[in-house]
Amino acid sequence: MCDIHHFISGQSFTGNSGRYSDVFDPNTGEVQARVQLASVDEVDRAIQAAQNAFESWSSTNPQRRARVMFEFKRLVEANIDELAALLSKEHGKVIADSKGDIQRGLEVIEFACGIPHAQKGEYTFGAGPGIDVYSMRQPLGVVTGITPFNFPAMIPMWMFGVAIACGNTFILKPSERDPSVPVRLAELMIEAGAPEGVLNVIHGDKVAVDAILEHPLVHAVSFVGSSDIAHYVYQKGAQNHKRVQAMGGAKNHGIVLPDADMDQVIKDLTGAAFGSAGERCMALPVVVPVGERTADELRERLVSEIPNLRVGVSTDSDAHYGPVVTQAHKERVVGWINKGVEEGAELVVDGREFSLQGHEKGFFIGPSLFDHVKPEMSAYQEEIFGPVLQIVRAASFEEALALPSNHQYGNGVAIFTQNGRAARDFAARVNVGMVGINVPIPVPVAYHTFGGWKRSAFGDINQHGMEGVRFWTKTKTVTARFPDSELEHTDSSFVIPTMK
Repeated sequence: MCDIHHFISGQSFTGNSGRYSDVFDPNTGEVQARVQLASVDEVDRAIQAAQNAFESWSSTNPQRRARVMFEFKRLVEANIDELAALLSKEHGKVIADSKGDIQRGLEVIEFACGIPHAQKGEYTFGAGPGIDVYSMRQPLGVVTGITPFNFPAMIPMWMFGVAIACGNTFILKPSERDPSVPVRLAELMIEAGAPEGVLNVIHGDKVAVDAILEHPLVHAVSFVGSSDIAHYVYQKGAQNHKRVQAMGGAKNHGIVLPDADMDQVIKDLTGAAFGSAGERCMALPVVVPVGERTADELRERLVSEIPNLRVGVSTDSDAHYGPVVTQAHKERVVGWINKGVEEGAELVVDGREFSLQGHEKGFFIGPSLFDHVKPEMSAYQEEIFGPVLQIVRAASFEEALALPSNHQYGNGVAIFTQNGRAARDFAARVNVGMVGINVPIPVPVAYHTFGGWKRSAFGDINQHGMEGVRFWTKTKTVTARFPDSELEHTDSSFVIPTMK
């Protein structure tokens, strides 16, 4: 068993807090490593390293910063097999899904390679007599990302890729459940040519999070996790005068209209609901068939399809999904299934007793399917974050539209239909931040932006795309005049300047 250390100033750093957290192999249930948990002093050490690197890195021209991002992308691609194996061993998702995690992060790195264009300001020649006005986007300074266990490659790259390309220096506080891939990414960033201190990794719990939120040298915090903690991060960060974006939980709905292509719907639902054991903020855990006929057919087709799903170890190339991340998380998911039964929902397929032969101590859960779930049930209202699909029947389009619109979460939603007018109307009216039309997991491409509404996101600016550039930079506007000679003077003015 090994210890996983912090990464500060371009090298591994052994902390002295004396506090550790176990890192499990979800396939076997065994402890495979310990990760150090940072003290306040160790967080400060990382922030000071980033501050020391900021002046030089921020003054590096955008094209040279882009070249570092190009090389980082090449190195990640060259090492993707190693990274995916490491990710699967700590998280539990199957290798193909781990590679998708990495690739989706690389798509934002590709966007960051275009930072010379994305960071350009605006210019107005002749805004007034001999006056030009222009703006520039400048980096903030030391910025931070606090990332969850479910995407240990993608979400860190979503954050630090754009932030570093913009000229900031970065502190990453990844989940202590699967910390190795973030450290390896930081090593590759240094290998790609980023100076020491540009990307640092600190492991920790609430002690480290609070130290980040309170530190006067930290100018921005990006967070992804549960809604309660996202709200806490947003409030505490704002109280300490930081720019904050905090992405929270989700309860994404899939609306199925009677004219939908049911063959494709079933394929989309099984992948979106059960892929990665449901541990995705953009998973599709609720399906809303419109009309009893649609609901009955959907249920029948799902009951036939779910037994074909293969649950296996993360290295099983034929497995559709692997274990959940920890025993505690498995117990949480099972607890929500129990709650759904207690509240009167019909458990059509029960995955609670699933056991994988030879890996009985692994954190495996079989797929579960509920029908006749009601909006007032807490198992519907809260995020389960496991391989559980709930059917909530709706009698009409309007009733189906109201379900995601009125839910406390507003991350993503999908509608399945061949009716363009209905799809257009739904997309315009639904009270949710990201919409898929016959797309079950509507994560936008990297040059657009990612972000939910309501309790799924706190803050005004979304992740990646041009929204990401705006979040990680501040705008400076310059109004300039250069008289032709010393004789060209104007009289004193005691009123506000105008263009009249």
